[in-house]
Amino acid sequence: MINQTTKDRIEELNKQYLNLAKGNETVLKEITLAEIPEMVYNSNAIENSTLSLEDTEKILAGGSLERKVIVREVYEAKNLAKLTESLLEKNKKMLNTKLILSMHKILLTDIDDNIAGRFRVGKEWVRVGNHLGANPQFVPTLIQELVDNYNQNKISYFLDAVAHFHAEFETIHPFVDGNGRMGRVLINLQLMNLGFPPIIIQNKNKHTEYYPLFTQYQSTLKSGGFTELFALLLQESLNKRITVLTAKKIIPLSIWAKQSGIKSNVAANKAKRQTIPAFRMREKWMIAEGFMPMN
Repeated sequence: MINQTTKDRIEELNKQYLNLAKGNETVLKEITLAEIPEMVYNSNAIENSTLSLEDTEKILAGGSLERKVIVREVYEAKNLAKLTESLLEKNKKMLNTKLILSMHKILLTDIDDNIAGRFRVGKEWVRVGNHLGANPQFVPTLIQELVDNYNQNKISYFLDAVAHFHAEFETIHPFVDGNGRMGRVLINLQLMNLGFPPIIIQNKNKHTEYYPLFTQYQSTLKSGGFTELFALLLQESLNKRITVLTAKKIIPLSIWAKQSGIKSNVAANKAKRQTIPAFRMREKWMIAEGFMPMN
């Protein structure tokens, strides 16, 4: 759960973002396109891909790597990039089971065509650590109910709804493969349908800020931890776009901290808590030069 102060902050940032977006649609699209290698790298790395951010950038730019990598990982990068870029199409994509299956087909094409674009069936049970996914015979019904409940939600705060959907989707684990990457793409589909920019769940912090939330949900059915994580990442994404569109110059947070007489670890902590408008670019915290904190 997040408090009203955080909700108000997100609302205010989104107002600024929407106002700035008018007439700047092209540059906002370019910002997201530039983020796709980071989105792809982080999402695949969470699933233990060996590709680095630099490797991912080279692959998506059509280049070749200087080291041998598993061919599957190359397709994982290309397919996820293609799927992520498809979210930028102007027409909103109403969340439904058919869309989820079509997205999964893109994700797994040329990796395992036998399971691409379909839910688990028969004896296709899946296990992640000590968690066993839902019984295959109930998967289609469970996903349909999850989608219907999300689309019919009229009460919950939007991030609560997105968080619950993600936690439940991953608990069901509807596919033989690609569940985590699909779940993270769906988060951004939901956010972008609501008029927000996409977020990037960081691989670097997966063991402390992401994975534990699934264990928590499976034992309590409370998804508030995901709401808190998504709220921070959404503020970061909004701050990035607002800063790019308004700042004269963007500098590393470490340099800003030194210029402002603030200890670097204190500045980094403020960035993580989003009490200053800092954001990550290629895994480095950045901020507008000359930003003056209120306190």
